[in-house]
Amino acid sequence: MFETISYAGTKPENYKTVATQLRYLIEGEGNFIANLSNAAALLNFFLEDINWVGFYLKDETKNELVLGPFQGLPACIRIPLGRGICGIAAETKQTQRIADVHNHPNHITCDASSKSEIVIPMIRNGKLIGVLDIDSPIYDRFDEEDENGLREFIHTLLNFA
Repeated sequence: MFETISYAGTKPENYKTVATQLRYLIEGEGNFIANLSNAAALLNFFLEDINWVGFYLKDETKNELVLGPFQGLPACIRIPLGRGICGIAAETKQTQRIADVHNHPNHITCDASSKSEIVIPMIRNGKLIGVLDIDSPIYDRFDEEDENGLREFIHTLLNFA
């Protein structure tokens, strides 16, 4: 079902490969939580120099994000919209790419070893579903190629699940 593949191409090529792997993992599976679980595991395997990868899902009843499937240390369970980097990404529906989380006034520290972070909103039919959150113990870990590749990964996740 899943084979280890060498990611020896360029960063954009490697992101295309991992999005294809995701599609094969989730295509036809209707359980969104199962698909998010495999997506988090796949990214954890694929990405170098990260210490946390996972999803926060929008809780409509409380207008906040709630922890979903992830790989890494235990994390904050609930994040109000507009609070923290995840909450800002959810509220604005815009990707947040933070080179140094310790210099971000709104950062919520779940793991003190995290130094940089990227958060990609998951939007389907104009509605926020949640966010993909990835932390790294390296400053300025995420660049524009990561952002574009992760957006394509989310697009695959939302369109083949």
